[in-house]
Amino acid sequence: MTRYECAVDPAAVSAIDVHTHIEQDSHGHESMPHEFIAASEKYFRAGDRTPHLETIAERYREWGMAAVVFTVDSESATGHPPISSEEIATRAADHADVLIPFGSVDPRKGRSAVEHARRLVEDNGVMGFKFHPSLQDFDPSDDAFFPLWSEISDLGVPALFHTGQNGIGAGLRGGGGIKLSRSNPLLLDEIAAEFPDLDVIIAHPSVPWQEEANSIATHKSNVWIDLSGWSPKYFPNSLVASANRFFPDRVLFGTDYPLIPPDKWLRAFEEREFRDEIREDILKNNVARLLGLAPEDPAKKED
Repeated sequence: MTRYECAVDPAAVSAIDVHTHIEQDSHGHESMPHEFIAASEKYFRAGDRTPHLETIAERYREWGMAAVVFTVDSESATGHPPISSEEIATRAADHADVLIPFGSVDPRKGRSAVEHARRLVEDNGVMGFKFHPSLQDFDPSDDAFFPLWSEISDLGVPALFHTGQNGIGAGLRGGGGIKLSRSNPLLLDEIAAEFPDLDVIIAHPSVPWQEEANSIATHKSNVWIDLSGWSPKYFPNSLVASANRFFPDRVLFGTDYPLIPPDKWLRAFEEREFRDEIREDILKNNVARLLGLAPEDPAKKED
């Protein structure tokens, strides 16, 4: 099995998309129950919902961008066997100039999840982890999961958490059993406080809890916000204002591709009131620092 070694050059790309989904493996197995795939496709009005990793690599190369790619292991909650994060890392190694693999483990599997996380970093080269508390049906602030956050902190890679509204289960009776409350960003404040060396990424505008997300990112320098899952024209005004003023060095470009295509996102981004001097930081410089692809800028360090 090929170990992934990142070859993304921030100077060679216009943007680094920190939130891109692999929803189908090389055998056609989908990442979650098909009813959730279909519901999210309808919610986002998305076409080509499950492109293969190689297709994503080809498209991002054509667009002059790089992308973080991942799946979500929700087997305990859904009974659905996950896509292999090992396979994602191995296939991404063939496209290391444009793809950056994150791993996924099922927090509800306890010690085996902790051990799996370590193997994914040490043996497979994944550069972070993706969690979806609503789909995986767990409370990230529960101290039962602290050994996992401790392990990821020790491994020196970030943890990215879905927050806010869910396209998964949207429109189904009972939302398909998906609980929105699991994705309140305030639950991540506990993790960021207890594990200050762990970089926590709050994924998406966290509607209906945007003020909570703004507050956490303002208060804790190890908390980042990615802007995926929403067209920028719908971003809460408070998110734009807070990003401009309080944490411009910790805001990350993300699309949620294939749900939102980068060209559509970027057109809307041009129209929002982000300061010109931070736009390139949002599009690639911030995530390049986070993932160690670029040196830390001393001017951006806090006192």
